[in-house]
Amino acid sequence: MSNHLGRLVLSAACVVVLVAGTLLARAGVRMYQAASQESTASQEKTSGQWMIESQPGTNLLSLTLRYDQQSDGHGWHSDSSSTTGLERLEGLSREQMLSTGAAVRFRIVRDAGSLACEGWFKDGNGSGHFEFSPNPAYANQLRQLGIGEPTRHEQFLLALGDVSLELINELKSQGYETPSVSQLVRIGTHGVRLAYVKGMKEAGYQLKSIDLLVKMRDHGVSLEFIKGMAKLGYSSMTPEQLIRTRDHGVTPAYIEAMKAAGYPGNSLDDYIRFRDHGVTAEFIKEMEGYGYGHMPAEDMVRVRDHGVSPKFIDAMKSAGFGSLTIHELVTLRDHGVTPDYIKSLAAEGYTGLSVQDLVRLRDHAVTAEFIRKIGSHGLKNMTIDQLVRLRDSGIE
Repeated sequence: MSNHLGRLVLSAACVVVLVAGTLLARAGVRMYQAASQESTASQEKTSGQWMIESQPGTNLLSLTLRYDQQSDGHGWHSDSSSTTGLERLEGLSREQMLSTGAAVRFRIVRDAGSLACEGWFKDGNGSGHFEFSPNPAYANQLRQLGIGEPTRHEQFLLALGDVSLELINELKSQGYETPSVSQLVRIGTHGVRLAYVKGMKEAGYQLKSIDLLVKMRDHGVSLEFIKGMAKLGYSSMTPEQLIRTRDHGVTPAYIEAMKAAGYPGNSLDDYIRFRDHGVTAEFIKEMEGYGYGHMPAEDMVRVRDHGVSPKFIDAMKSAGFGSLTIHELVTLRDHGVTPDYIKSLAAEGYTGLSVQDLVRLRDHAVTAEFIRKIGSHGLKNMTIDQLVRLRDSGIE
């Protein structure tokens, strides 16, 4: 009887332990799920800072939206800047903006969602914080268009980039491929706006490739750049030519300046080469001031590449070489014949040397120090040939 009672007590204790363990396990799962949800929420942060500045002389405003993102132990900072009108800032008045100091609350409403903003305005400029609220209808519309459904964070980025349904429909009407959600996010984060897509079409560029569209925007091929190049006669450039030209720093302003400096009939490749080699209108004018004007494009590039500058020309003049040709200047520069080298030889009695003699002496390492050393051994008033032979023979 005693043994039977003991077994019953033991069995009951085991049941209690099992039940308690199950409850603890379930509690642990709930705690893990809550922690995981909290971690995901922190990684998909949808709040940030706003800043608005008035643009003098216009009714437009410069809007900057900023947020910091943390994920997997890494963090980054993002800025989204655009121009907007007061009518797109719901609840904000011009009187509040121009006040001597006022707390404000307003909303920035975009297709992907709205940003509830709080902050402070004074004398036309303001800043503060915002919280994002997604628009469910926008996500539904993307799904219906076959694009897919964005995550909350993706929809936040689409709102920051103002990727509107009108922009998406414009891409479709121009024959672009159906974008993925990630491509739409890239469009927004890389600054492709509705006006840019429409402007590209008006300029004759229906690219039909979202990646190429974003690439052109990334490389600074703006609508103003395209119009400026067309005005100069470059109206049928391919997207690749536009990107290459922009990458090399050749702008409409640069070409106009080069034309005014005496290079009006050059090809686009010539202007790109000029720019790559640092030939500017200012450099050309400086060279003209020294009597070296209207050089062929090849010579102008050569002069710039070999370091023949106005400063070098001035220094050579001070050394007694004031009427050198471009070829002679380049030759002296290439062989390391400096004004100081010429002056040091003159101090040892070697004056009135030709460019050819100077180059020969420099190439064979005949220096003023060498001349003094051999002079201390009684070898004085040597000819150019003798100096070169002595140096080549290894005499120190």
